[in-house]
Amino acid sequence: MIWNQKIECMDREQLSVLQTEKLRKTAQKVYENVPFYKQAFDELGVKPDDIKSLDDLQSLPFTVKSDLRDHYPFGLFSAKSEDIVRLHASSGTTGKPTVVGYTARDIKNWGDLMARSFAFAGGNKNSVIQVAYGYGLFTGGLGAHYGAEALGATTIPISGGNTKRQIMLMQDFGTTIIAATPSYMLFMAETMEEMGVDPKSLKLEAGVFGAEPWTEAMRTEIEQRFGILAIDIYGLSEIMGPGVASDCECKCGLHISEDFFLPEIIDPVTLKPLPYGSEGELVFTTIDKDGIPLIRYRTRDITSLNADTCECGRTMVRMQKVLGRSDDMLIIRGVNVFPSQIEGVLMDIAGVSPHYQIVVDRAHNFDRLEVQVEVEGSLFSDEVRRLEELRAKIQADIQTVLGINVKVSLVEPKTIERSMGKAKRVIDNR
Repeated sequence: MIWNQKIECMDREQLSVLQTEKLRKTAQKVYENVPFYKQAFDELGVKPDDIKSLDDLQSLPFTVKSDLRDHYPFGLFSAKSEDIVRLHASSGTTGKPTVVGYTARDIKNWGDLMARSFAFAGGNKNSVIQVAYGYGLFTGGLGAHYGAEALGATTIPISGGNTKRQIMLMQDFGTTIIAATPSYMLFMAETMEEMGVDPKSLKLEAGVFGAEPWTEAMRTEIEQRFGILAIDIYGLSEIMGPGVASDCECKCGLHISEDFFLPEIIDPVTLKPLPYGSEGELVFTTIDKDGIPLIRYRTRDITSLNADTCECGRTMVRMQKVLGRSDDMLIIRGVNVFPSQIEGVLMDIAGVSPHYQIVVDRAHNFDRLEVQVEVEGSLFSDEVRRLEELRAKIQADIQTVLGINVKVSLVEPKTIERSMGKAKRVIDNR
């Protein structure tokens, strides 16, 4: 049963008892089976038996992505090699990939958690779910696939790309839920318009979108163009993959599956824990994972947590939409800039498409930020004065939000490269 009211609506005190027991067992597991964690615990003078409550989580060591790379490929695995049934890995574009392993039990749990996300979007065994995330070492495709099957839905494993075929199958197979990146969904809307297909003519009811930060304005754009419910999903391969957290129909924060993951918010500079409602870096501890459990893994994602009971009745902590990553944050003349802030401005301006690129350069030790924005075709062919007014408005609105001057360039439709997966928003030439 995907909807587990006993767990998802559990009293916070009861949940704390469950989490503490799972945390203690996880700490014992990594202490006994992972030399890296035994050394880290010993250096801090802490033992698994010292964990008496969730407050003791703060005494445990952090884990960062470089720890996985330094112990590549299997040095942080807790399970025996013969019990690992699946390997996934990051792209490794900045060095060795980060490798994660799953036992058969991990795979089942992952499928069940991802099925929760589809259920949040109204999915059930009568749904037809099209998985347009990439398959392979990336966790998105197979994670969504197993979740759709765990739900009992009809699953279309099309993967990413081949957009016209995606649209044909949505029409022919009667897709009711699609799983994709939000930027790719907007690209599909563009392609449908070129093909003369009305997005609202499909049987599509909902979309489960993730793998990249996106704004509420982009959610509204997708919902209006397709006439669907757009659900935000969060996950990362080091923790499990997609399905760590998801919106419900209330769309007021993503419910974290706290029966499997302990969330914290820390100050990314001091590393001190911050209270609920404070914005900071998201940290996760896995408390029910066999292959590669991680203690206090720093995600680098910037968000906040809310422990109030949701309108839907679920009691699990909700995380707000990720603002950006602490390691993706741009520092321009001493000001912290996230691409999502710029996107939020652009999505509120008529005549501007949701496709943009941020270019950062440095000249004479001075940072310069340029925002290249696609303008709708009807406007781009308009008189120069109107285009200049639009450019000036965009520039002024961005300056109001960021507090710094930026250069805005208006470009013709289809000028900015489209992505079949995660959109590349920033080019930093510094």
